[in-house]
Formats: sequence, C-alpha cells, structure tokens
Amino acid sequence: MKPSFCGWYFKVQSSECSIALIPAVHGSTEESAASLQILWGEQSGVIPMRADRAAVSWASPRAILGENLFCSRGVSLSVRSAHWNIQGVLRFGPLQPLHMPIMGPFALLPFMECSHRIASMKHRVDGTLFVNGKRIRFENAEGYIEGDRGRSFPREYAWSQCLFPEGSLMLAAARVPVGPIAFPGVIALLRIRGREYRFASYLGARLVSARGGWMEIRQRNLVLTAERIGQAGQPLNAPVCGAMTRTIHENLCCPVRYQLRKDGSILWELETDRASFELEYPC
Repeated sequence: MKPSFCGWYFKVQSSECSIALIPAVHGSTEESAASLQILWGEQSGVIPMRADRAAVSWASPRAILGENLFCSRGVSLSVRSAHWNIQGVLRFGPLQPLHMPIMGPFALLPFMECSHRIASMKHRVDGTLFVNGKRIRFENAEGYIEGDRGRSFPREYAWSQCLFPEGSLMLAAARVPVGPIAFPGVIALLRIRGREYRFASYLGARLVSARGGWMEIRQRNLVLTAERIGQAGQPLNAPVCGAMTRTIHENLCCPVRYQLRKDGSILWELETDRASFELEYPC
C-alpha cells in the first residue's frame, strides 16, 4: 500500500457538551489500517477498526467503519472497546459548504503533503449519544465538518475552529514542503452575519506569528489573530507517511480570543471558552 491517509473531523457542539469524531483510513507500505478517534470534554481516545470493513470517501464527508456510518446527513454509532462504549444517532441539517475550496489552486497539486477540505462551516445537529453510560442529548446543536488526506500531517502547524451564534471560523497555518524547500502556508475563513472573510496564501496572506498559543495572519490591510488562553489539550494520533505514529494535542473546548482588524480598526472580536485549538509549532 502506498503511504497515505484520509479522514474526516465531525465536531458537534451544544451549550452543555462538545464531542469530535474522527474516522480515518491510513496505511504505510507494510499494512493498511483504520481507526476512530474521539474527543469528549477532557478525554480522548483511539479505537482501532478493521481495515477490511472500513472505507472513507474524499469526494464527500462519508466514512464507514464496521457498523458505524458518518455522512452528510448524520452519524450512526455503535462502538465498544476496552475504554469506550458509544451508541446513538445524530442527524444533520443542511450543510454549509464553501463556494470555492479553501485550498484554492493548491488543492490541484499532486505533491502536497496534506490536503485540507471544509465540508460544512456550520449546520444543525439533533440526536442522542450514550457515551460510557452517560446520555448526551443534542437538540438544535451545531456542527462542523472538515477533512484531511495525504501522506503526513505538516511537521509544524497551527489550527483553530470556533462555532458561535453569528457564524463560524476556521484558521490554519502550516509549514508546506515543496521539494527541497518549504514555505509557511495560510488558510482561514470567517463567516459572520452572512459575510465571508477569506485568508489564503494564494490571496497574499502570510503568517506573522504562531508561537506560545498566539496566531496572527495578515492579508493586505486585514489582520486576524487567535490567542489560546491555557495549556495544550488532549492527545491524538496523527499520520507520518501514512502510519499513525505521531502524537499531537488538541483542545476541543478551550478559551480563545479572536480579533479581526482592518487598517488597525476592530471589525470583529470574540472571547469564548468553546473554541478548538491545536498548536504544533515550537514554543
């Protein structure tokens, strides 16, 4: 098998609880594998799944892991392992995809180490999950879906995502290798009250800083910042040449301050305790 991975990130958030489910297939030259990763509150876990009963689509957010189904209409779960017992069904409202892929022309380059896709910036979620004996009811909750595929996660990267009443946000920066060199790539999208702000390397955006819980990107006269308040989050597995041998950390729900400025004036700002954040740059 050619070293590769493909997976989707399904995030669900209510006023009382957040959970993220990451179904994926992955493999190195030696073996193929599949897994379901879970983030729930301050807990995280990895459940190995049978590769011969797993399939993940890149064309749309769809994955099958044994009896578990993930798609654009919802999620059906029946998971039992040594540490996790998850049962239930979640139903999604209409997804909110992007008018243009977030990676723009870079999505067409075959040598990219990792490609990123947003399937829905925000959608309604209803349903019930039973997680390790606890009943979690999602009623008029919110969801977000994104995906990644390629060979490896970037060696250095930062990422944040937030759902809030007026809209949603995703921003990411990464070291992007191209042959013997590498450049700092940037993608971000802020949707607020029907308006969209897009930042991207192909639009002239650049990374100003990604250190110590602070991210700052600039695109002409616009500046977008994110500041994590607190420490790194829960461990997750990430791919290196298709094998899930790397450990990264994600805060599923943590305090973050966001700000968008134009010519020095504040266009939008938000301080929330329900943002998601990963920072894999050196301190």
